[in-house]
Amino acid sequence: MPVHLHFDESDLLRCRFAVSPLWETQAAVRVLGRPERQGYHLPWLRRIRGAAAGLGLEPLWLLMAEGGHSPDFFCPPPIGPLASFEEEIAGVRAIDPRLAGQDMARSLADRPEVLRSPAGQALLADPERAVRELADLLEQSWRVLIEPHWPRLRALLEADVAYHSRRLAAVGFERLLGELSPQLRWADSTLTLTRTRARHSRVLGGQGLVLMPSVFAWPDAVGGFEDPWQPAVIYPARGIGGLWTEPGDSTPEVLARLLGRARADVLCALDEPAGTSALAHRLGLAPSSVSEHLSVLRAAGLLTSRRYGHQVLYERTPLGIALAVPQ
Repeated sequence: MPVHLHFDESDLLRCRFAVSPLWETQAAVRVLGRPERQGYHLPWLRRIRGAAAGLGLEPLWLLMAEGGHSPDFFCPPPIGPLASFEEEIAGVRAIDPRLAGQDMARSLADRPEVLRSPAGQALLADPERAVRELADLLEQSWRVLIEPHWPRLRALLEADVAYHSRRLAAVGFERLLGELSPQLRWADSTLTLTRTRARHSRVLGGQGLVLMPSVFAWPDAVGGFEDPWQPAVIYPARGIGGLWTEPGDSTPEVLARLLGRARADVLCALDEPAGTSALAHRLGLAPSSVSEHLSVLRAAGLLTSRRYGHQVLYERTPLGIALAVPQ
């Protein structure tokens, strides 16, 4: 059952990338409830298992049925490219309870037995309270599941946006979509998301489209969003296979002897472009030390840099790749 998003010329001018900590939070909650999606994230699961056990995620899971409609109001597309979690959760708390009630009713209608259950009826009986309690639970989930790891996750997501922004300039919108996910197809000014369990069709009507990479969406791309939210497609971010690799795990010993352990770790940590703060957090080094290592590696021709938003991203040159990834 595909999702169809119909474009006109003005929509193509209003497509943008964004990163959403709120989306990652609710997606992480989904992963906790679905063991088949946990393979890439086992190190993260081991770290958060104890704290997550006390969250009481059942009200959120109630609205996250596999193959059914998930409410848009608790994970709407962000209003800007780098919205903070605090900004996004404030938007959730400000949702019109009537709109939230309709959204929850649509979700529960896909499972009549849950709709008739006491928990389902409680959500619909008082949407204002439900919004408040769900927002509180999302905020607790952010603090426990995502915030301690957000520098690492944000670095990967922003690197994905930087990479695909360059690909958009190089190959155009139609080819880019196929590179984001094999589930995306473009024909006759319509973007089709295949192999989904939901049926959805929407004329964008000049709103454009938000493209969001996600650490926790793999292996699926997700699309849709009803009015009044801007249409969006969420796709698996590049590089999640090495997301939870610990510092030094991938550093060849001979490279450590050549460059020094810390400097070699910095070079090998750049499987995807990253900034100084994200690298410092991941490697457990002082930002000033990482900055010095980056400067030396860049001067040696092993790294290049470019500005993205509020930070400078570093990535390996072909020579840096040859050293960090020996054949």
